[in-house]
Amino acid sequence: MIAAPASGSGKTTVTTGLIGALVAAGHRVAPFKVGPDYIDPGYHGVAAGRVGRNLDPNLVGADLIAPLYAAATADADIAVVEGVMGLFDGRITDDPDPLGVGSTAHVATLIGAPVVLVVDAGGHSQSLAAVLHGFLGYESRVRVAGVILNRVGSPRHEQVLRQACERVGLPVLGVVARDADLSVPSRHLGLIPAAERQHEAVESVAAIVGKVGAALDIPAIVRIANEARPPVVEPWSATTAVGVDRPAGRARPTIAVAQGAAFTFGYAEHAELLRAAGAEVVGFDPLRDRLPAGTDAVVIGGGFPEAHAEDLAANADLRSDLRAHVAAGRPVHAECAGLLYLLSTLDGVPMVGALDGTGTFGPRLTLGYRDAVALADSTMYRAGERVTGHEFHRSTVHLAGSASPAWAWRADGASAVDGVVHAGVHASYLHVHPAGRPRAVARFVSAAASTATDARTAQEEAVR
Repeated sequence: MIAAPASGSGKTTVTTGLIGALVAAGHRVAPFKVGPDYIDPGYHGVAAGRVGRNLDPNLVGADLIAPLYAAATADADIAVVEGVMGLFDGRITDDPDPLGVGSTAHVATLIGAPVVLVVDAGGHSQSLAAVLHGFLGYESRVRVAGVILNRVGSPRHEQVLRQACERVGLPVLGVVARDADLSVPSRHLGLIPAAERQHEAVESVAAIVGKVGAALDIPAIVRIANEARPPVVEPWSATTAVGVDRPAGRARPTIAVAQGAAFTFGYAEHAELLRAAGAEVVGFDPLRDRLPAGTDAVVIGGGFPEAHAEDLAANADLRSDLRAHVAAGRPVHAECAGLLYLLSTLDGVPMVGALDGTGTFGPRLTLGYRDAVALADSTMYRAGERVTGHEFHRSTVHLAGSASPAWAWRADGASAVDGVVHAGVHASYLHVHPAGRPRAVARFVSAAASTATDARTAQEEAVR
């Protein structure tokens, strides 16, 4: 577990470099990120050569963390997990447990992982010993096994910091020099997704791996990892999770999932659950593609449509396809960026127009976990069902018409509603981890299968 005393310490850079260095040393690395973050796992995946996954007890429940971890590490010999924020920073609640809910420390205990602290050395000297002493003694269930010194200014600085680590008995597992080139481009919601940069992301990761990997004591880190004792559990299975059998004679629906630079946010388990529930999953890029032939349902996840608004608007054929799809009552699952894309306009730029409303961007960040209740029956949920999701955006949606909101919750002492249920569409700002709500995925596939069966029946009757 790669953790830190606070956000901004360089966890993503160090984690990415470590993953790549382990791969170069011949290891099969399973990469993870604690929390709901979609972007960091993209860089982990580039370095590892396999998909990065999330571990978030808030979204899927604490009981599911070890099974998800076990499933994703089955063919790996080492796992590297990047933490979230500071080591003990989780969802803010009244729970007195110092591990909290969803903190890096909490997840480390759930999977039996030793912790390596990444410390931003800027501004630190001998007093670093006191900081490390505090983290070592704060919670006995968390084993802090070593420290990586990041952004070290000089050989003399390194010497002083090493002495501080020695005073508290923590081994130094790497020393990364201050280097302005060791960074990943960012925008208003954090790092720019690797899928948006592709070639540049590969080059950036290669540079990070070259510099960070050379600064780390890889054999010592591997020895610490080999001391981990993850719990023995039944690995998570998408097939078991959806728990449905496809009725005989029902068509296997085709579900088109938006991909490409504008829509990069998604969890790896989503496609696995869609397939396990009986769907054929095909990707399409809204920047350049038409809706795939034979599409019965559409998934449009999160991303940065505002960065690609003009190109999205230019693909008028796809916008027409999606309007027709929605008008026919076929299922659509849209989250955050997907919601914005379905509106009439986004900052005045034409979007799909399947939902009567507009989206605008502003300076205010809306961020946090939400305990939400479904307000209407939809292709995803039944009215009254409860979920925990995550909200993260700087935009505002103004909906017209009388369509039902998708969710209600309380935040900061006030009630709020979010999203829209309209015909077959379930669209909202709320990001929900599919592994935490597999029955919603199965319900969506069932709705798509009904659409496919109805279409096939109509076609057969037309032929007769």
